[in-house]
Amino acid sequence: MEGIFGIEPVIKKLSFNNNGKMEVYLEDGRVLIVPLKIFPSIKKLSLSQRKNWQILDDQIIGFKDGNEYVHLEQILGKEQDYKYSFTKIPPSQR
Repeated sequence: MEGIFGIEPVIKKLSFNNNGKMEVYLEDGRVLIVPLKIFPSIKKLSLSQRKNWQILDDQIIGFKDGNEYVHLEQILGKEQDYKYSFTKIPPSQR
């Protein structure tokens, strides 16, 4: 059997291209490319604010200069898997 089974996705890095897209690199080699129009809260951030990102709990992207947080499941479209388990982010990691 081929494919990705039983591998929990872990965010490795994030970048933004000039075509209005966010690229999310996972540790298993996958790259998720997402139009920023899907995340207007990130789209409204300036380029310098977007560059000041951090990864929290391997699954959450936070922006230090904004109050924006995106869970990996929001990108994957599996909101039902995280909406009740989203942990509160400690102020020291914001």
